Amino acid sequence: MKQSFLTKEQIAEVVKTYPTPFHIYDEKGIRENARKMAKAFSWNKGFKEYFAVKATPNPFLMQILKEEGCGFDCSSLTELMMSEAVGSVGEEIMFSSNATPAEEFVKARELGAVINLDDFTHIAYLEKVAGLPKKICCRYNPGGVYAVSNSIMDNPGDAKYGMTKAQLEEAFSVLKAKGVEEFGIHSFLCSNTVTNDYYPMLARTLFELAAELKEKTGAHITFINLSGGVGVPYYPDQEPNDIIAIGEGVRKAYEEVLVPAGMDDVAIYTELGRFMLAPYGQLVATAVHEKHIYKEYIGLDACAVNLMRPAMYGAYHHITVPGKEDLPCDHKYDVTGSLCENNDKFAIDRMLPKIDIGDYVVIHDTGAHGFSMGYNYNGKLRSAELLLKEDGSVQMIRRAETPADYFATFDFTDYFQTK
Repeated sequence: MKQSFLTKEQIAEVVKTYPTPFHIYDEKGIRENARKMAKAFSWNKGFKEYFAVKATPNPFLMQILKEEGCGFDCSSLTELMMSEAVGSVGEEIMFSSNATPAEEFVKARELGAVINLDDFTHIAYLEKVAGLPKKICCRYNPGGVYAVSNSIMDNPGDAKYGMTKAQLEEAFSVLKAKGVEEFGIHSFLCSNTVTNDYYPMLARTLFELAAELKEKTGAHITFINLSGGVGVPYYPDQEPNDIIAIGEGVRKAYEEVLVPAGMDDVAIYTELGRFMLAPYGQLVATAVHEKHIYKEYIGLDACAVNLMRPAMYGAYHHITVPGKEDLPCDHKYDVTGSLCENNDKFAIDRMLPKIDIGDYVVIHDTGAHGFSMGYNYNGKLRSAELLLKEDGSVQMIRRAETPADYFATFDFTDYFQTK
């Protein structure tokens, strides 16, 4: 059973100042996890975790991760700006984008970020709009399907990201001829894997590719970026990834492939978002309605605006009712929001304890791809984000939106500016 890091009594105290719904994050858990991540790869002297800003784009959380030694993986102009705002520039930033607008390449070059090219045609485009740096990365897509332990994990051949092997070889040769001195390889093949085998298998694939590219092109490969894909156990009965074992698996592949190739100075980078933050965030809502028709429904004051993953992917997020953790889960509910969309459901046919109007409801593992995927359909407003600090206090790290925020981009009448 998943446990909330807030008790019912703590939530009741928080809502005196910050009404539900809100996302709240656990600083202690975030810091401990970041330190464990660093320990798992401490065998590699150049290791760096570049937190995937897209997962939880909040500078207060980014500052915590920066203090724990993380850089930032950015994929847009505003993410680059947030990294700059927390004082991370230069090689503290990896810029990985696709179909990239010129202004974003320009900003990445201005900050001195390490740029990860998604396509061969981006070489000429980057050179034209912002110039080529001395250090650059290229993204690899092997095509086909990717299997771990005979289980198909994902289908890179259907993904829009990365270059073929032949394109990657040509890209290295062209970039080297144009004066690039240091190279990196990047690849993202699977999402949210809950297995200790994925990263070591991906690492071996990329290490073998790096050795081959070095031999064929003479490129000086200084880092390999394993990107993301290490997931979290959304279901309570799933066994979580063991990041120490994962790091050891990558080390073994490194020593078996790169060391014999004379590449024992290659740095390992990661770009984890979900693994770094998902378990340390939760959406707290209040049950405000119940409905009894062909099914039993509980309506919350939160909706898919606050957490889109269940509606978009059919994703599972565990739900608990603070104060009722020890009661039997003998009521079957659809747990819904108030959007004019039938997929606005946090859970379907979920067995839960009896929920009464006014009960708090905690939706777990929303610390990544939770608030960040929010939107404003039906004119709904996004919630506040809060931080449970290590000393037990609670800090607002993003205020809830107001109607004035929603209307701010209209230039219609004064009405909208006074609401």
